[in-house]
Amino acid sequence: MAALDQIDEHILRELSKDGRMSNLALAEKVGLSPSACLRRVATLEKTGIITGYRAVLDRAALGTGFVAYITVGLNKHTKDSQLAFERAMALAPEVRECHNITGQVEYLLRVEAADLPSYKRFHTEVLGTVEQVHSITSYVVMGSPKDERA
Repeated sequence: MAALDQIDEHILRELSKDGRMSNLALAEKVGLSPSACLRRVATLEKTGIITGYRAVLDRAALGTGFVAYITVGLNKHTKDSQLAFERAMALAPEVRECHNITGQVEYLLRVEAADLPSYKRFHTEVLGTVEQVHSITSYVVMGSPKDERA
């Protein structure tokens, strides 16, 4: 891992807030000349610290404002079972995030759907048909007072 100084950390904070910020605006915020700022950003990209830039979408405006986190336990704790489950989740457009976690269950999913009936369809017709699934627990998001995902 590359050693970051305070200026690099400041650059990362600013770009995390606004990835479309111009180099000139970024340079002003972090106290560098535009050329020095551009070199630092290029280095952060080249070393893999900055892996990309994304648009933050208003999911409700897109018709997928229903969000649930789901914990999934598998019936077998094998690599083949995990790979099969991960392939199934990669094919499900409702699954926006799939994390292999430690604890009582193997996976944590972030699922987006249009509404409760759409979520129920995903729960029963998609997730409920994956043969590796042993347990499903859903946590419906009622609000997100802090969400820093890009």
